[in-house]
Amino acid sequence: MKNYDVAVIGAGVVGGMISRALSRYDLKTVLLERRDDVCMGASRANSAIVHAGFDCEPGTMKALLNVRGSEMMEQVAGELGVPYVRNTSIVVGFSDEDRGKLEYLLEKGRKNGVRDLSIITGDRARELEPKLSPNVKWALLAPTGAIVCPYELTIAAVGNAMDNGVELRTGFEVSAIEHKDGGYVVSSGEDSVFAKYVINCAGVYSDKIAAMAGACDFTITPRRGEYMLLDKESGGMVKATIFRTPTAMGKGILVTRTVDGNLLMGPTAVNIEDKEDVSTTEEGLESVRMQADDMVPGIPVRQVITSFCGLRSVGSTHDFIINQKKPGFINCAGIESPGLSSAPAIAEYVVDMLEGSGLALKEKKDYNPTRRPFNWFKNLTPEEKDDVIRKEPAYGRIVCRCESVTEGEIRNALAMNPQPHDVDGVKRRTRAGMGRCQGGFCSPVVIGLLAQQMGIPFEDVTKSGKGSYIMVGRTKGGRKK
Repeated sequence: MKNYDVAVIGAGVVGGMISRALSRYDLKTVLLERRDDVCMGASRANSAIVHAGFDCEPGTMKALLNVRGSEMMEQVAGELGVPYVRNTSIVVGFSDEDRGKLEYLLEKGRKNGVRDLSIITGDRARELEPKLSPNVKWALLAPTGAIVCPYELTIAAVGNAMDNGVELRTGFEVSAIEHKDGGYVVSSGEDSVFAKYVINCAGVYSDKIAAMAGACDFTITPRRGEYMLLDKESGGMVKATIFRTPTAMGKGILVTRTVDGNLLMGPTAVNIEDKEDVSTTEEGLESVRMQADDMVPGIPVRQVITSFCGLRSVGSTHDFIINQKKPGFINCAGIESPGLSSAPAIAEYVVDMLEGSGLALKEKKDYNPTRRPFNWFKNLTPEEKDDVIRKEPAYGRIVCRCESVTEGEIRNALAMNPQPHDVDGVKRRTRAGMGRCQGGFCSPVVIGLLAQQMGIPFEDVTKSGKGSYIMVGRTKGGRKK
């Protein structure tokens, strides 16, 4: 059993950001993740919005950390080499009643410290976004709203933490937590680690993890959110993120351009019991389509290239749950929207809690907050690309035609922390397979590169973790096909 100063449970965006923040200091930190890769929960399936902070109730943890996190995000994304676009958020209203709701949001936003908020007419909103519905009468304009790539952000945060000494252990599903010798023994079956401090960032399972430590006074309800993603041909329909006026179930359906140029619509908001159910439904996707069409008519749904579902972690307190009910055990639970926006600030807040609890924080002299982006090759000039290809010919071989991803970029991703172990892991790091054909042409080459890197047979490569084999059945020669 290895000893650590801090164990972080859950390698989503919050766990990743906390691990990165801790990697600045002379500590032994381990990040524990039950899945085979990082960013496998809500952090890979959300709206990718850096919320300005006008929707949070003043005085809540959400309000405090959303605005602070939004202010931090541009610098953090820049350090990590992750795409970030300050594209503005617009909340639309269709009636005088909606105008009153927008005024309420404006007042809340100002109390929270959100800068440059204003209410504009529907005509002014259509000057900014010509595709908006002619029925829009009013809109709240939030220029500090932004978009980011959530899975790239998470992977880069974990990778930067690892580059600075944090250990990542995947396949570590916590089964027991025991308070012992002034710290905690965290077990996964027969495997265990000891840590003086434990930080619970387990998403929809954070109530279960807290209960193991005797530190649970809350419950978590999974909230289903279904999305539709369109081809890049539709990405130019809007520049800003378009919201409806929010309801008790959340911010509602949005229409936004992603940092990669696609158009994204969603999510639905349905509370469920199953913490693993990320299936999409015909009813949910139709609801997304209809509500999006109210705001931006004429969205070409025939250009939808994929749909997906994420589960938000809704806490019983209706606020972020960041507390220390047991000495040295910190809960970061109920981190639903605006959790992505708040993640850098949550990390900052938790580090302060640890220091206040007696953890000595001595900064490393060699700490490096920066990381080479996965997409560095794409951003080169043609002349610079030629120079790279002459030195490394693999960068001259296109593997994914839809996204123009080269063999060199895939090999680079396979060698970077944290390393992918399946086809979807490569997709999240390089975008190979994220285009119009959804991997129909490039998957065999990606599988071959993974098999070579991992030293396993071609047929043993999986799509997304254990059991998700791509090659099934047997040929006459006895090999899988």
